[in-house]
Amino acid sequence: MSRNASRTHGREYLAIPGPSVMPEAVLREMHRAAPNIYAGELVELTHSLIPDLRRVARTAHHVAFYIGNGHAAWEAALANVVAAGEKVLVPATGRFGLGWADQARGLGIETEVLDFGKSSPVDLDKVEAALRADTGHRFKAVLFTHVDTSSSVLNDVKAMRALLDAVGHPALLMVDCIASLGCDRFEMDEWGADVMVAASQKGLMTPPGMCFVFFNDKAQAVRAGMACVSRYWDWVPRANPTQFFMYSGGTAPTHHLYGLRAALDMMMDETMEGVWARHDRLAHAIWAAVDVWGQGGSLRFNIADTRLRSRAVTALRMQAPDATRLREWTEGEAGVTLGIGLGMAEPGSPESHGFFRLGHMGHLNEQMVMAMLGSIETAFHALDIAHGAGALSAAAKVIAKG
Repeated sequence: MSRNASRTHGREYLAIPGPSVMPEAVLREMHRAAPNIYAGELVELTHSLIPDLRRVARTAHHVAFYIGNGHAAWEAALANVVAAGEKVLVPATGRFGLGWADQARGLGIETEVLDFGKSSPVDLDKVEAALRADTGHRFKAVLFTHVDTSSSVLNDVKAMRALLDAVGHPALLMVDCIASLGCDRFEMDEWGADVMVAASQKGLMTPPGMCFVFFNDKAQAVRAGMACVSRYWDWVPRANPTQFFMYSGGTAPTHHLYGLRAALDMMMDETMEGVWARHDRLAHAIWAAVDVWGQGGSLRFNIADTRLRSRAVTALRMQAPDATRLREWTEGEAGVTLGIGLGMAEPGSPESHGFFRLGHMGHLNEQMVMAMLGSIETAFHALDIAHGAGALSAAAKVIAKG
């Protein structure tokens, strides 16, 4: 929506769960003429990205990148290890788990979906029952969402690996980290993920347009046994290029590569432990404010247990239509855009106006969080929405503790 003409000065703030705020360093690196794509600086820069991408994913194994969004990463991963007519198990905890299942069906893959709703994590007992019932090992993979951006639930990847091992099921563990990578702690090798997918526009602080598939040797062995893999999606030449064009399956995403280099430099300087700690601290500050607001009004967390919430996104609910009224006010009057309640109700239905999300991923610091929270509180007053008092003080105390 258009902003009030008297409030067009100063910076706007995009507080949605992706695309995230892009650092000035990333924007500066991307603001350049088209480079030589055959030799020179861009080639060496691209080589340098691979070890740092591995450091972000906490893996010593392989990575392939593609020109595309998170949906492209879903399809690329599937195309390399699951053939049409084969079967996957999908424990879903929101719209994006269901979306990956739908992508699989579009490739002719049979899916068994365990839908755990929109406000709960994966129930591992039910997953265990499904795995034990699969005595013929028809499941070639488990499609597991680390953080579903729609619900903000944080699922336990390490526990899922332990379950597969305990049952003795050979299915690949394929993990969607599109929302979580670079925000929530993720240890690909230590936790036992075989395949992981991610994209550039959230924790990696780069515009939408690049996606990544990380895979280990077990997954590569499955790929080697595939009868047919699309030339474009094939991760083998991308992960082991003998010529520069193979990284991208053609022309490189030139300016994204420059931007990604700047973003990775920032992350390596901070260290992954520092990145995770910052996201944890700022998420807890936001949650402290929401806790107080909820004491005097209808605002509630979609995920009640803090242990099960992502540090990248918080899904919230309140009496309809106040969520939509709130978002419209903060965007139009304060220049702060909050996220819609994606997948929580039918679009346009009366119920859909009772959900919204806060993105707190990537390039984020304390003053940005406090400004977002202050804008929300101002909207509560402007719109006469009931809320508890003292939320900003509660958030400030969390931040002050460091």
